[in-house]
Amino acid sequence: MATFIDIGLIITSIALIASVILQSKGGGLGGLTGADSGSVFTARRGIERVLFRVTIALSVLFFVLALTALFLGR
Repeated sequence: MATFIDIGLIITSIALIASVILQSKGGGLGGLTGADSGSVFTARRGIERVLFRVTIALSVLFFVLALTALFLGR
């Protein structure tokens, strides 16, 4: 059982990292140019909304798996 939880944590963490990186919108080092890139609010539409919700779901799943591993004595 603990092996399945460990594998689930690894897969979930890799997917969570990928989803966070995909949300960066190419901003990267935009703060260094002097432009305030965070001042404009844009609504999430289409794939951005799906990616945002997938990131939230993956983070909740990761948290639950981590707590389960903790309570199983890992």
